[in-house]
Amino acid sequence: MNAPEKIVAEDALVVAGKPYRSRLLVGTGKYRDFDETRRAIEASGAEIVTVAIRRTNIGQNAGEPSLLEVLPPSRYTILPNTAGCYTAEDAVRTLRLARELLDGHALVKLEVLGDQQSLYPNMPETLAAAKTLVAEGFQVMAYCSDDPILARQLEDLGCVAVMPLASLIGSGMGILNPWNLQIIIDRLSVPVLVDAGIGTASDAAIAMELGCDGVLMNTAIAKARDPVRMGAAMKLAVEAGREAFLAGRMAKKPYEASASSPRSGLIAPAKAGEPKGA
Repeated sequence: MNAPEKIVAEDALVVAGKPYRSRLLVGTGKYRDFDETRRAIEASGAEIVTVAIRRTNIGQNAGEPSLLEVLPPSRYTILPNTAGCYTAEDAVRTLRLARELLDGHALVKLEVLGDQQSLYPNMPETLAAAKTLVAEGFQVMAYCSDDPILARQLEDLGCVAVMPLASLIGSGMGILNPWNLQIIIDRLSVPVLVDAGIGTASDAAIAMELGCDGVLMNTAIAKARDPVRMGAAMKLAVEAGREAFLAGRMAKKPYEASASSPRSGLIAPAKAGEPKGA
């Protein structure tokens, strides 16, 4: 094993006790076809891929192409999610089905939406669903608002990760409230992953520079002009943002300039009336 691999291994993302080399998680919806899905996700380097059980076939529709044929569970951690659910009851039922389809798979992404226009999380229903799912042995990664108090409640319920939104799902608006995200990052002990709203590579890098443990995205890659190339760009952005966070940025000095070059050994300026070079 060479040195770069050792560094990655030591800085693994750990979710529910399992380490991952990549801190980029990606969705599988909105691509033109399964082939584009496969190529974009391969380029992203992601190891965890989310699957909307209500919209994607992973075996529940016999005779139809299955996503698992191009993204095999032997290579990827499949993260079933409850996209399209608006009540705790529907979300719990959906993830019970996913567990059956995936032979007892416990790691899931919970999202309970408030309305069809904003797709903003319904937090009372999310908390209710999380409580039920954790009690049933699920390892819950919960999509949530950027409210630090509610994020902490999800951790207290036993969620293995919390996933506050950067901005609305599919909006591409980037991180609109870095202050709340920073509070969540500072206060929680479980992984904090930004979910929803990422638009381009710089958004992902900013999330990682804040100290997020990872980033989940779908539309930013799937709806790019070149999804495969954007997948590769997001991989580099997440890695660069993480390295910058670990390195520790310089202190901001809005009212003080600081020369980059040393001040010693400078040529003294000529005195008045003295020829230059004397």
